[in-house]
Amino acid sequence: MRYEGKLYRPPSEAQSYIVQATIGCSHNLCTYCDMYRDKQFRVRDLGEVLEDIDAAGRAYAGTDKVFVADGDALVMDVDRWLTILAACQDAFPRFRRASCYATAENVLDKSADELRTLRDAGLEMLYIGPESGDDVTLKRIVKGGTFAEHVEAARRAHEAGMRLSVIVLLGAGGVDRSVEHARETARLISKMEPQYVGALTLTVIPGTPQARMVEKGKFELPAVPQLLQEMRTIVEKAEPTHTVFRTNHASSYLPIAGELPRDREQILHAIDLALDGEIPLKPEYLRGL
Repeated sequence: MRYEGKLYRPPSEAQSYIVQATIGCSHNLCTYCDMYRDKQFRVRDLGEVLEDIDAAGRAYAGTDKVFVADGDALVMDVDRWLTILAACQDAFPRFRRASCYATAENVLDKSADELRTLRDAGLEMLYIGPESGDDVTLKRIVKGGTFAEHVEAARRAHEAGMRLSVIVLLGAGGVDRSVEHARETARLISKMEPQYVGALTLTVIPGTPQARMVEKGKFELPAVPQLLQEMRTIVEKAEPTHTVFRTNHASSYLPIAGELPRDREQILHAIDLALDGEIPLKPEYLRGL
């Protein structure tokens, strides 16, 4: 298999075969992100992609999950997607489902019929990272989608039978929008009704627009207690029907997992213990991206 540059995948895709069908991210403007800044976005040659899938099928015949990279592979047209998904079905006898990163714009650019067709062909899970539900914060971080657009994208994905894993980013609002960011993120989770929510913690990466904003005094990352308070607000205020909530990303200070609303009180109790210093936090040297 041939890969170009660094690869990224959600923690839950650790056992998946990664096929790099696109290079980089079609948006690639988020102020905090450097994952794809060294890549010029393009859709990879289909022949090469199919060759890689065929080789992976011979090497890893037991594979049942495929993650389609890079940053927002849902941007590909439906015919290309169907060709890739059919190749996965042929290469992996145990193939159950494919997944990819996506943006609200990617979802909204496809019709209901197109989304359903992709779901029927095996694209079962979308990872969408609104990062925040606060429209002011979304504009500041140049996310490229509003609160309302993320809600509509989720509605369309659900109607197509797709599952959603939503990524939110503690600290994205900075000190000045911390309260609004947490409150509106909880409201967004309630409206999007994802099956999974992953809460990551913002890390200011040198060379990004976010880092330049910090240098100019235009952004201040909340201190750890305030980040934990954001998490607490999100858990306390979010009202999904049934959502798995995790903070198992390497960036997190406090790894937690549970279901909302079922485990709300237990999660809040753990956060409170951490705020009181009774549960140790992950040291900085163990945190990462």
